[in-house]
Amino acid sequence: MARIGIIGSNGRMGRAIAEAVVAAGEDLSGGVDKDGDVSPLAAQSDVLIDFSSPAALEGNLEVAVAASVPIVIGTTGLEERHHWLIDSAAEKIPVLQTGNTSLGVTLLAHLVREAASRLGEDWDIEIIETHHRMKVDAPSGTALLLGEAAAQGRGIGLAESSVRGRDGITGKRETGTIGFASLRGGTVAGDHTVHFLADNERIALSHLAENRGIFAKGAVKAAQWLLSQAPGRYRMAEVLGL
Repeated sequence: MARIGIIGSNGRMGRAIAEAVVAAGEDLSGGVDKDGDVSPLAAQSDVLIDFSSPAALEGNLEVAVAASVPIVIGTTGLEERHHWLIDSAAEKIPVLQTGNTSLGVTLLAHLVREAASRLGEDWDIEIIETHHRMKVDAPSGTALLLGEAAAQGRGIGLAESSVRGRDGITGKRETGTIGFASLRGGTVAGDHTVHFLADNERIALSHLAENRGIFAKGAVKAAQWLLSQAPGRYRMAEVLGL
């Protein structure tokens, strides 16, 4: 049995992951939440799952590296500096970072990358995501993951090609850009649709999350997979062998 520790254990995702760990037949080694000491948890765990906050990530990575414990990072709202920190930690321990731990979303990103690579710039790409009213970041980590997949398929950078929050007189749509729209309300766990739109035809690739259990199940599967990996930075696609 793998000993799995949860950082952010009192949040919605933390509680769902705790249930998923037990359901998977693994050992829940414990959990910490805001302002908790991660070091004792790392010492008694074989792998950590972090769904806390961007502000806590640097400290969590330092503890994981010091304890030589692999870590799965599902925290969203990360900035460029966070990715530098992840890259640095991945030189010493296995790290899997993702905007979404759902196996279905992982496959969707693969399909989006494939579609974007085969359809020309005359196909516009727009990503629409819907989440519950309590979500604090936009676009969602999953929407950005899908945007990265589309950009990779096109051989372009997402930072230079994304368009967000259109308002007022914006002018015509610029060819080759990737648009984002975020909806918030109710208790939606997470709906994502990537639209490919050309003259007289459209393709829509979607994933609808009915509850957080799918993310928790995927996070545990990622943790199990990460235990047998060498130091490095990994993605959910590698868990599925994509």
